[in-house]
Amino acid sequence: MSDPQRPARAALVTGAARGLARGIAASLAGAGYRVAFTFRPGGTPPDETLAAIRACGGDPLAIAADHEIEGRTADAVREVEGALGRIDVLVHAVGPMILRRFERSTLDDYRAMLDGNFRSAVEAAHAVLPGMRERRFGRLIFFGMNGSQATRPARGMSLYAASKAAVVSFARTLAVEEARYGITVNAVEPGDIREKDLDRERALHVAANNPTGHAGSWEDVAYAVRFLAADEAGFINGEVLSVNGGLAEAHE
Repeated sequence: MSDPQRPARAALVTGAARGLARGIAASLAGAGYRVAFTFRPGGTPPDETLAAIRACGGDPLAIAADHEIEGRTADAVREVEGALGRIDVLVHAVGPMILRRFERSTLDDYRAMLDGNFRSAVEAAHAVLPGMRERRFGRLIFFGMNGSQATRPARGMSLYAASKAAVVSFARTLAVEEARYGITVNAVEPGDIREKDLDRERALHVAANNPTGHAGSWEDVAYAVRFLAADEAGFINGEVLSVNGGLAEAHE
């Protein structure tokens, strides 16, 4: 039973100006969470995500943050905590991707993948965990790629796949270390969802090369996030939830 004296849970979704994270942010708002999200300065403006959250009844907070720059993720966390009072749920969905064979990759590509995906996840966790430990409640949800937990190979994704495998390994270790504080840490591995704005109804009519025969949607991924973020999910910890229609390969 919810506590009428407790403010609604506060959630931070990183990298939510577009893609699956936009839908996740709106879905959380529709479920009653107070939602803040980050967007990249000079990238996709936050306007559509702001509108989507408001359409779901939320009062969103948008924070400009380039997660590839050391310190900016922690700054964003402090801004959200200052505005909302706390962060109960972190959905670290940001994840830049470079598709390039390793023979053509550079050390700059390596740094972009590691900083944007793995280091930013470490920094985010380091920033939100002290408050969660003090309150004895927290939900951390990280994002891998399809097959990260098994380090499944995919041509052209050597650096990206490695960074996402690091994120999943990090998340599962945090789950062991932080559980005594009432904090769960889980990961979501979306399948090859190419049309990020499709809702579930439209996705059912789009053919795709996975066992279901149809495409996935942002709603499928958002449902997984809401499930893991719920107060009732306190005994689900250290898990990697694949939202892929049964797809075994890294991509279709």
